[in-house]
Amino acid sequence: MEKIKVTQVRSVIGRPKKQKLTMIALGLTKMNKTVEHNATPQILGMIDKVRHLVKIENV
Repeated sequence: MEKIKVTQVRSVIGRPKKQKLTMIALGLTKMNKTVEHNATPQILGMIDKVRHLVKIENV
């Protein structure tokens, strides 16, 4: 399965609660934190909802 790196590049301050919870579910709790995930449809859907807050790279 393909791996992707997700990095938080913008703050969640002032964002809707759903976006904050999505970021926590992805494991992103601080600025510039990077996590690796498998590119499953569930993860890609969560990333799509917060794409304006994160940077995505293929591994």
